[in-house]
Amino acid sequence: MKVKEIAQAAGVNPDTVRFYTREGLLNPTRNPDNNYQQYDADDLRRLRFARKARQLGFSLPEIRSILDQADDHHSPCPMVREVFEKRLAEVEREIAELQQLRERMKSALGIWRDMPDGTPDGHTICRLIEHWDEPALAKDTEAYSDD
Repeated sequence: MKVKEIAQAAGVNPDTVRFYTREGLLNPTRNPDNNYQQYDADDLRRLRFARKARQLGFSLPEIRSILDQADDHHSPCPMVREVFEKRLAEVEREIAELQQLRERMKSALGIWRDMPDGTPDGHTICRLIEHWDEPALAKDTEAYSDD
């Protein structure tokens, strides 16, 4: 198979095939007649595996390690589970942080709706940001007047 053919068979674009080839995950041969890279069924299997692993959040070095273990006839499954458990914990932490950020953003937006605009006066830059977490001040619009 040529680059375009293996890309189509794996559901990726040709640049992805070229990238994984440069990274050493695929090992095409050269056609002596036209010097085109020729991919075989093993390359297609590895390409499909890499695509699925990326969809699950595995990094390129992790995918390389998995393939290396498989090439050495060792089961990479224990490593896959361990990496995946750690990655899932990281994702859960990131989601929690994003949910907290979302709540802060919603809170700030709710407060900002009632706050008047202010002009920087040498003591403030943007009152919306500087006072978003001070609900008592936010409700007191006199505190934010430009007088």
